[in-house]
Amino acid sequence: MNAEQSRLEEARIKKASWKKWGPYLSERQWGTVREDYSQGGDAWNYFSHDQARSRAYRWGEDGLAGVSDDKQQLCFALALWNGKDAILKERLFGLTNSEGNHGEDVKEYYFYLDSTPTHSYMKYLYKYPQAAYPYADLVETNRRRTRDEMEYELLDTGVFDQDRYFDVFVEYAKEGPDNILVRITAVNRGPEQAELHLLPTLWFRNDWATWITGPGEKPILKQIQGPAGTSAMTAHHPLLGTYNLYCEGEVALLFTENETNNDRLFPEYPNAGLYVKDGINDYVVQGRHAAVNPEHQGTKGAAYYRQRVEPGQSMTVRLRLTSRVPVEQDKKKGVAVPFGPAFAETLAARLQEADEFYHSVTPPSVSPDAANVMRQALAGMLWSKQYYYFDADRWLSEHNAHPLYPDSRYSRNRDWFHMVNCDIISMPDKWEYPWYAAWDLAFHTLPLSIVDPDFAKQQMHLMLHGLYLHPNGQMPAYEWNFGDVNPPVHAFATLFLHRTDQALRGETDVNSLKSAFNKLLLNFTWWVNRKDRFGKNVFEGGFLGLDNIGIFDRSAPLPSGGNLEQADGTAWMALFSQNMLEIAVELVADDPTYEDMVTKFVEHFLYIAVAMNKPGSDGMWDEEDGFYYDLLRLPDGSAQRLKVRSMVGLLPLCATTVVEPWQRELIPGTVAALQARLRQMPELRKSIHPTGQGHFGVADRGMVALLNPERLRRVLSKMLDEDEFLSPYGIRSLSKFHEQNPYILNVGGQEYRVDYLPGESNTGMFGGNSNWRGPVWMPVNIMIIRALLNFYLYYGDNFKIECPTGSGKMMNLFEVSKDIADRLSRIFLRNEEGQRPVYGGTEKFQSDPHWRDHLLFYEYFHGDNGAGLGASHQTGWTGGVAKLIQLYGLLDAQQVLERGKRAAFKRGNA
Repeated sequence: MNAEQSRLEEARIKKASWKKWGPYLSERQWGTVREDYSQGGDAWNYFSHDQARSRAYRWGEDGLAGVSDDKQQLCFALALWNGKDAILKERLFGLTNSEGNHGEDVKEYYFYLDSTPTHSYMKYLYKYPQAAYPYADLVETNRRRTRDEMEYELLDTGVFDQDRYFDVFVEYAKEGPDNILVRITAVNRGPEQAELHLLPTLWFRNDWATWITGPGEKPILKQIQGPAGTSAMTAHHPLLGTYNLYCEGEVALLFTENETNNDRLFPEYPNAGLYVKDGINDYVVQGRHAAVNPEHQGTKGAAYYRQRVEPGQSMTVRLRLTSRVPVEQDKKKGVAVPFGPAFAETLAARLQEADEFYHSVTPPSVSPDAANVMRQALAGMLWSKQYYYFDADRWLSEHNAHPLYPDSRYSRNRDWFHMVNCDIISMPDKWEYPWYAAWDLAFHTLPLSIVDPDFAKQQMHLMLHGLYLHPNGQMPAYEWNFGDVNPPVHAFATLFLHRTDQALRGETDVNSLKSAFNKLLLNFTWWVNRKDRFGKNVFEGGFLGLDNIGIFDRSAPLPSGGNLEQADGTAWMALFSQNMLEIAVELVADDPTYEDMVTKFVEHFLYIAVAMNKPGSDGMWDEEDGFYYDLLRLPDGSAQRLKVRSMVGLLPLCATTVVEPWQRELIPGTVAALQARLRQMPELRKSIHPTGQGHFGVADRGMVALLNPERLRRVLSKMLDEDEFLSPYGIRSLSKFHEQNPYILNVGGQEYRVDYLPGESNTGMFGGNSNWRGPVWMPVNIMIIRALLNFYLYYGDNFKIECPTGSGKMMNLFEVSKDIADRLSRIFLRNEEGQRPVYGGTEKFQSDPHWRDHLLFYEYFHGDNGAGLGASHQTGWTGGVAKLIQLYGLLDAQQVLERGKRAAFKRGNA
């Protein structure tokens, strides 16, 4: 067990609070739903970036390269000024949904270079221009551009020309759980001397205002006498306790209050006090010395470093945030020294320990470049853990929208008044998402389980907690609309994490699995009761993440009337049934009463399969095309298949589960009853993959799947066709077939169409972030890879298919899965020319040594060239590439067949 693994174990058994402090500070709190108190729910514009420096937040905080405690009571982050900007750089800037041709886009360059799971070592890089930051240019130019044009990016403005910028590296190292060392190094990459103002800032989240909790004890931050050669401030919070921030050198300490500057924003409500949130900004940028407190106290404070840096040279600032007296003593002088030799030694030791930790989880066969991709993907996911606070009861009351109060108005999320969320949550990124997204989170847990399986498991339980899960069983989707519908992938993630836990610890956490199963049962029942409108075992999930590859907005009333029976929603429910079936089998080993649940979910799967594979015009399977489509059910009862070849039609492939002999042995009664049912109702057998006597595969395995061998071949022939779904960089979300053959539907004199677009969408169906008509999308690719591995467990080398279609090259399904995984990994890896497809034609990222090895994990990728698109720091599900690199670095085809799914009571690799 290496040092970081020891810290994880201490945190797990609650011996030491190694996770008390972490990167839990968002990088954008402005423009979020929680901060929106407008009448119309216009979150982006109600609380703007321009207001953020002057306006106290109600529900959270934001900062640059920041950390906080796990309740975000005390926050630390970096502020910068280049002497030319109109404001301090304290938080990230980007476009709102209505400001750009593609919307919701951060316009900054920053990188999460490293992090251990306990955050004992972290490293962050921010690239700060030396010229005035082009805020207005970015907004105005993007606003003018159409959807047919590329986004206008920060590099396009010329602000980085001649390398006139600072690389600002921020490193954190924990000497102890509450003793944090900070080293900030700013390197001048430009050709001339340049000045940098650097302000490490410490402040309290405003939890004392009457509109938050009522009058209470207000925390205080004030200057204290530090050891010789240092400046220091102390921070006392009634719940958190006392921490001191020691700053190297005798520098000015500036203090103000984390209170709204009403004089600037709301002059009708004059400031109650003289010192406000933007006081430090006004002191530095405007030279207003009266803007900070001469008494050197408040609730927000910064150390003010200012230095001219020669070209190619750097300035370094060291700080220590600790609840303890500095541990090192200067023997000659007999005084505490927070920045003696032990400071550098601790930083070096934590970096070495981080190297050892990542070496232990990275397969030896993985190349150095792939290991770097894997490590940065995981670092980004660990940096994206954020504190999320939302008390829906209070929020709705403040909006006069609480449904239990008389005369309340309508507001978003009014049916979720039970929710009280106050947790550290894995989020897709730190700019666009200072709020969780539930189905994203399920995919986050796969790569997170590599480095911190306990945290990954806790995240799944969090979504099922009574303060999250609705009493009716619905899982909250995301803050914009908790009641929206996300794909039900949480049973899949729960099962994956359970098997990971078994493999690591050699035992089954039965109580944890039972708890998750019971809550998932509520969620399953919600789906059956709410999304199977006519009890036909076909489902109308709505949004389901695959919004823009459909011809209609599936969350809105259909222009034709009627309803949409969704191939993806129905396939997700088939997979949900399979996952619940498997969890119930695991529980039967400890509690035989769960065998009834096995029977229940076998029957659910069978009925869904019959409904989905129904022959003729009423089914989703199209025999002529050999593909699955959504079914438009018109008001007169007639049905029409919407023949869009998209990921919607590939997802039935994913409803695939192998049944190991040991699983059958645990439930002999259910197996016998199932065989009897299939003999009694042979039409059920026709709708599924052959299974049971005479149909066992490799190692006597059974198969539960929607696709029989013939349908499997037909769907795979399209999926593996490079003129359809198979991109050099994974599986496209829409077939390239529609490039020359757009799907067009006329309804009520209105034309609706779907064209293949390898990059951004040209439709505004879903606002500024309308984006999925062809690009490669990591999470569903991962589900396809999982399905192929399951089919391989059953077939072994007895099933081979051309890959790519028409190439004459025959592969077994393990080889196909690996080929797809390699294509996905190839997005980030250097090719023969030394370029990374993720960066497309952006020369700075491809060739500059200070840029080319710093990776961004985008939301989705160009379907033809692999270039990153959408949110540039969507490390959440795209971070899944780390799991693919690890998996295929560890396993070969024979190992997969031999391991299979190990029995719950056996120790081994699951």
